[in-house]
Amino acid sequence: MSPRLVRAAVLTGALLLVPPAAQATAKPVPKGPAGSAFYKPSSPLGGKRHGDLLRARRTSGRNTLKGAARIDLLLYRGTRVGGGSTAISGLVSVPKGKVPAKGWPVVTWAHGTTGIADICAPSRDDGTVQGGLTSYIDPLLERWLAKGWAVVRTDYEGLGTPGNHPYLVGGSEGRSVLDAVRAARQDVPDLNTKRVIIAGHSQGGHAALWAASLAKSYTPELGIRGTVGFAPESHTGEQAAVIGNLTTPSGLTGLAALILRGVEVQHPELKVANALTDAAKALYPRTLADCLPALTAPSAFGALAPSDLLRKDADPAPAIAALNANDTETLTIRTPLRVEQGTADTTVFPIFTGQLVDELRTRGTKITVANREGVDHGGIVTAGAAGATAWMAQRLK
Repeated sequence: MSPRLVRAAVLTGALLLVPPAAQATAKPVPKGPAGSAFYKPSSPLGGKRHGDLLRARRTSGRNTLKGAARIDLLLYRGTRVGGGSTAISGLVSVPKGKVPAKGWPVVTWAHGTTGIADICAPSRDDGTVQGGLTSYIDPLLERWLAKGWAVVRTDYEGLGTPGNHPYLVGGSEGRSVLDAVRAARQDVPDLNTKRVIIAGHSQGGHAALWAASLAKSYTPELGIRGTVGFAPESHTGEQAAVIGNLTTPSGLTGLAALILRGVEVQHPELKVANALTDAAKALYPRTLADCLPALTAPSAFGALAPSDLLRKDADPAPAIAALNANDTETLTIRTPLRVEQGTADTTVFPIFTGQLVDELRTRGTKITVANREGVDHGGIVTAGAAGATAWMAQRLK
């Protein structure tokens, strides 16, 4: 064999000894600028396929978790609600200790409602405007890090990054949750993406179920071992249909305004803003500026009854149809699902979660249900933590 062929053979053999993940990340990932400028993607966007990592940098501040060896802020290529590509932000937290022989198992977490404005993105939380809507999950994430699982968190499309967030638009949420795992693996090659659990609370439960239904076709290389939905949102269209019967001023009106904004992002042709009353229309721009606590306050939508959101002559049917198309009750999920639900939840009502479970089971989903007596909407994350974690551990072996 000639010296040239010998050198080629040696080089080829050396490459075969390098793990595929390390080969894929041989090219350094740009760190990007600090602060809010990190969230502004370059033009052209970069990357070639959904889930490609665009930039990553170490983060600190509110997003620090004691059980993490490192937490990186990510910007990755995702799929826009109307088609095409967009930039999405998120975080990856890596456990302390020695890397397992097969790499860190992964939990990809879908967060609950924080708002639609860019300042409401969980990775941007500075503790001043989100009112604990991100920090309440820290004990749960710490529990998972202590188990030796890496935690990936998406901000979702348009939340923190350019464009409007398609609130409760299932396909957009689910794709964001899955692409975050692809991006995190490029940042941290030691992640084992053949052992992945999807989990989320409230809006995030809605997102988690959508991710589970999309995974096989959208990210077939990910090994989804199961999904946990803590009080997953469902039957939104049915609830929207009776909003005119709620005549007492309530923070629920702010949530309803966010839901309408999500419909508008997905279906601009419906011109849902034209259906708002004058009082609601004056407040509507705040959905793109304020986070949930400010939106639902008496100084904002909290001063309006849900029945005062839409004009009496407005036809809600097109918006309700759009909500029904995004409902988790329409899904087919082939991997195991666990649902944690509090019986005292007045945000995601137990009766609707029960109907959701029945509907998914008719489509063949294997579901474990844990109903927590006397537990409310926020409390389910704490009350269900131990049971959900034990269920997850069985599937991540």
